[in-house]
Amino acid sequence: MPGDRVACNGVNGATGEYLLPAMTVRQISEIVQGSSASVASLASAASGPRGDGHLAALRRWVDRISRHHLGPREGIDPRDLSQAGWGVIFAQDTDAAVVEALGELLQHRRRQAARHDERYFRVFDGEDGYRPGDEKWDFLNRHQAGFGPADPANVPYYLLLVGGPQSIPFRFQYELDVEYAVGRLDLADAAAYAAYAGAVVAAEGRITARPRAAFFGVCNPDDIVTRQSADFLVEPLAETVARQHPDWQIDLMLEEEATKSRLSGLLGGDQTPAFLFTASHGLGFPHGHPRQLSHQGALLCQDWPGPRASTGKSIPEEQYFAATDLGSGARLRGLVAFHFGCFGAGTTRLDAFAHRTDGPPKLRAPHDFVADLPRRLLGHASGGALAIVAHVEQCWGYSYLGMEGGEQLQTFESTLQRLFQGHPVGSAMEYFNRRYAEIATVLSAELQGLRYGKTPDDRKLSRLWTAENDARSYIVLGDPAVRLPCAAG
Repeated sequence: MPGDRVACNGVNGATGEYLLPAMTVRQISEIVQGSSASVASLASAASGPRGDGHLAALRRWVDRISRHHLGPREGIDPRDLSQAGWGVIFAQDTDAAVVEALGELLQHRRRQAARHDERYFRVFDGEDGYRPGDEKWDFLNRHQAGFGPADPANVPYYLLLVGGPQSIPFRFQYELDVEYAVGRLDLADAAAYAAYAGAVVAAEGRITARPRAAFFGVCNPDDIVTRQSADFLVEPLAETVARQHPDWQIDLMLEEEATKSRLSGLLGGDQTPAFLFTASHGLGFPHGHPRQLSHQGALLCQDWPGPRASTGKSIPEEQYFAATDLGSGARLRGLVAFHFGCFGAGTTRLDAFAHRTDGPPKLRAPHDFVADLPRRLLGHASGGALAIVAHVEQCWGYSYLGMEGGEQLQTFESTLQRLFQGHPVGSAMEYFNRRYAEIATVLSAELQGLRYGKTPDDRKLSRLWTAENDARSYIVLGDPAVRLPCAAG
């Protein structure tokens, strides 16, 4: 964000304060240079075979995309599953009832992906699935897949992970997502998995004549974070999509229209669109708080009076939208949603943004977990959403703001353009993977220079560090091969 102080998205639901106080670029630079929490994770590229391997993969990815190639190997259309392939990766401890519940989806994807070649549809389970402790390289090497773009004859391009992050860690998803299109399903029970499978198959047989997209932008009083996301992210994105896709009905809800009541109509109510984009604070709760596992990542709406009026007060449930607000009769109608907000996809046990330089990372939660709101949206008994794109960890404005201010929406615009052209969600998200790879390689070079005596550039280091953490943590929840219902053909 412009200026010398950096603000982070996210509000503490227990206190009404920001989850992370605004920091100067100097403070963040000191974290990058001296904190074991940051350097151990980001500079692992400089030590150890696994770190070297991940950095090497990022560099190859940047080199490949600089030649204008995104997705699987050259010559493969990522919109065609019979060319790109589709696979599911089960954790070793997956309940047999879950596998059975996904049967309708697996049969549907087999018909699509194995139309010409049986190898292009794969079920990775048991010893072939994810093994505890697996890194990306362990899994790929076991299946004769090496470095470089996905070759669906070995491992399909679209990969669905089944299981929570305690069974299949977020890190495995991040690393695999660099060169594959990866999604995750972590639902409440076998019935929820069956409901999701049925919703996907039903949606892909349906085409909407004039589909709707809704853009929902909160702008709370006295809050620069939501002011910027409303002005520099939500409104210009809605205008771009409306201009590029006149066959869509585009609804824009900003400021006083971005209430919890209005969001209830968009998430399972009579106004549910084919595509929903929201930008707001995501709620966070301290470790041990009774609402953490159920309400972490809930969407704070315009009903919140802002930080000045809220500090020191627990945020009441009527000011935010959580999983418990989805009624039993909610109808998601094949929704694809993108939530810009902290913890919208999930939370890690340790705090990657720990701003202390004198100790280990701070304990944030009892364990890694997927946010309850997307779990309920995807597995709803009355017909769930198809996919939720959201953020693990806290998110920063560097997703859409340049290093010195001003909007930089190329990543968001390119992703939405692909999505509205009929690309599966996983393919559309390649632009976020590209951003992560580019920033990570530049940051690694900066850290390497510091070890050889380069004078630290506080502004550059703070921007790169926050941008890298932010870019890495966007993930797809749901099958990465789903697409907007209007493009189901």
